[in-house]
Order: sequence, then C-alpha cells, then structure tokens
Amino acid sequence: MRIVVLDGYTLNPGDLSWDDLKTLGECEFHERSSPAEVIQRLRGGNIGVTNKAIVGREAMDAAKDLRFVAVTATGVNIVDVAAAKERGILVSNVPAYGTYSVAQATFALLLELSNRVGHHAQSVRDGRWSRSADFCYWDFPLVALAGRTLGIIGFGRIGQQVGRMAEAFGMKVIVYHYLPKALPEAIENVGLEELLRRSDVISLHCPLTPETRGIINSERLKLMKKEAFLVNTSRGPLIVEEDLALALQNEQIGGAGLDVLTVEPPHENNPLFKAPNCYITPHIAWAARAARMRLLKATVENVRAFVAGKPQNVVSG
Repeated sequence: MRIVVLDGYTLNPGDLSWDDLKTLGECEFHERSSPAEVIQRLRGGNIGVTNKAIVGREAMDAAKDLRFVAVTATGVNIVDVAAAKERGILVSNVPAYGTYSVAQATFALLLELSNRVGHHAQSVRDGRWSRSADFCYWDFPLVALAGRTLGIIGFGRIGQQVGRMAEAFGMKVIVYHYLPKALPEAIENVGLEELLRRSDVISLHCPLTPETRGIINSERLKLMKKEAFLVNTSRGPLIVEEDLALALQNEQIGGAGLDVLTVEPPHENNPLFKAPNCYITPHIAWAARAARMRLLKATVENVRAFVAGKPQNVVSG
C-alpha cells in the first residue's frame, strides 16, 4: 500500500511523529504540494493524505490506483467528493479533534475585542502607564460579556462547546442551525434574521457549503446591531470580505475577530487588513499541539481502518 502525504508540514512541523503511519505501508512525505505537484505525486499512490492541498477531478483521473483520501481536518471542501464518489474513491475526515481548541480560540478573539488586552499590554510596555496621572486608563469601551446575547450559526460539536463557554461567562445563547436538533432548555433555536438582529456577538461554526458560502454579506450585516462583534473560526468564504470591510469602515458593526479568510495565505491587498476593529489570526484555532496529536492519531486510525477493509469516518463513497 503506497501512502502519499501531500502537505504534512502544518500538521506536523517536526514536533510529532509519523511512525505509526509508516507501519501501514510505503510512505512518501511532502511538506507542501502545488496543484501540479498534487497530480504528479498521487500517480501510483493508493492513499492520499491531505490537509489543504486540493484533490480535484484532474488529480483523481491521473491517479488510477488511488482508492482513499484521508483529510487531516474536519472540513472536506478541498476534495471533490462528487468526483471521488464517481470513481469509487473513499474520503474520510476527522470530526472531533479540535472542538476545545477551536472554541478556546473563538473566545480568545472575542475577549480581545471585548478587553483589548493586546493594545493595553503594548501601551504599558511603551511606558504609558508609568507616565499616567491616574492609577488606570483605557482607550476603548471595555465590554462585559455577562448578560449579552451570543448568536451561534451552526450548532455542531464546536458550536455547542462555544455555547457552553458562553453560558459560563453569563451570556444568553441563541442558535441558527440548518438541521433539526434537540437543544438544551436554555438555548433558543431562531431564524437567521432574528439571530442577526438580536445578537451582541455572532460566531460562525457551520461548514462551507453552497448554501453557507457568503452567508454573511452586506444585507445581513445591515441587520446586526451597531455594537455587535462578528467572530469566524470556521471557513473564510462564509463571509463576503469586501462587505465586512465596508461595514467596519462605516462603523456599521462593532468589530470582527477572524481566524480564517477566503484565500489562505491571503493577498496583501485584502480589504480587511486596513479595516478598523478587525483582528485576524493566521488560521491557528486548530493548531494547539494537543489537538494536532489527536488529529494525527485519528488520521492514522482512518488509514488503518481502510487498509483493514473497515473504513470509518467516511464522507463519500
């Protein structure tokens, strides 16, 4: 069994071990793969392992022996699952490795918007507190989360964990979920427009699908409260970035915290880079070492199950 790891660096930049995967077949490791290299490297491979390297129809056509694609992530939008199904290629994901770390990162962004810790810490380093006439100062309104309403769009594992954390902060939680789901008694399931109008904070936790692409756009931003914060630790294309940048520039909403963008790495002229009250981190919500250890272990188990003829976590085929 020949296993090709297309882009292993972000999952394992050297602090984890591939040894368990090596026991399952002949392994070929690549830190990164361009689109052309994906096509070339999958030729002759039986199993492809990918995080963000796109495995599309053309690559599958060239890889005549490809039978399984293991995605080292939860979202599988980087694989053409329809083409895989047509060719009898199974696709697996890892559904639950980063629940706590992504929820933690969601609140890291929200707390930065609420308390501006980074700004005030830097001002102290710059000597401003030492020169202050008063025992304290703050440059922005400091927002107490208790009593505020958090609207969660997408209420899967991560959305549910974010909801539990929000309740610990004393927040009211409302959700918009596209599938019927029994909710805890204290949580309301509401329509999307109602969620946008009522929420003081909106957090995105839905997968990227044709229905959710651009779910936050100019018309929906207009429904939000002027002081509301928008947080996205899910997928960048859920937001129309030009619309969000304009809304921030016009002080239409209070701020945004984003761990994901539509194009990654982003173009230098991304309009959000100059938007006020916009905090952007480089897609790191998933990347705590403990989470990456769980992800690598689960990926190896997905490959092991496929080799044993008992595939698991299959999303196509």
